Amino acid sequence: MAEEKNHLIESLPRKDRLGLLSVCKRVELGLAAVLSEPGMSMHHAYFPTEGFISLVARIEGSPGVEVGMIGSEGMLGAHFALGVSLSPLHAVVQGPGLAWQVSAGALQRELRDSAALRQELGRYIYVLMEQLAHSAGCLRFHLIGPRLARWLLMSQDRSRSDCFRVTHEFLAYMLGVRRVGVTTAAGALQKEGLIAYRRGEVTILDRSGLQAAACGCYAADRHTYTVSMP
Repeated sequence: MAEEKNHLIESLPRKDRLGLLSVCKRVELGLAAVLSEPGMSMHHAYFPTEGFISLVARIEGSPGVEVGMIGSEGMLGAHFALGVSLSPLHAVVQGPGLAWQVSAGALQRELRDSAALRQELGRYIYVLMEQLAHSAGCLRFHLIGPRLARWLLMSQDRSRSDCFRVTHEFLAYMLGVRRVGVTTAAGALQKEGLIAYRRGEVTILDRSGLQAAACGCYAADRHTYTVSMP
């Protein structure tokens, strides 16, 4: 099986790519591992090659809500490119896998020496800003069903699998809603033949149908990434 790669790293010119990889090490991202907390200094950045990471905004009086997702298309720690070490969000591993890990100091040295890396991370920061904006609007204006469809598509894209494990409790946490709302929305998607859900395992049965059921934020996110990250 071919080794999975990270798109940001692979997009760099060969010299810059090899320079960055020379200061990285392969690490395993365990399920539910917390990689950053808001307002706390981060000591490492992560470029996932497998699995994915949820970005969660902590809200006073509630467990928080997911506002972004990072897989092999991106990285955790893009704020280092802005000269900031403090994490703005809670980051937790949602899908286990592997990643390239690099220390904050080593990444900042590579950023100083590589114009291509600075440009790549600058573009990616713009993508993250768009994703956060879409998530804020989605949370405020879109119904649970379309939001759930969007979340499932985003997770499928990053897990590279039609089947993945997730509980209704976790979905409620990610979407910032009550569990009963997720149960109703998931039941509707299952009744329409778009997904199957059994014992904490979701299977995507009809991706095109799920895309039609999702809110426009999913397509908007993909468009932003496509035009911003050539």
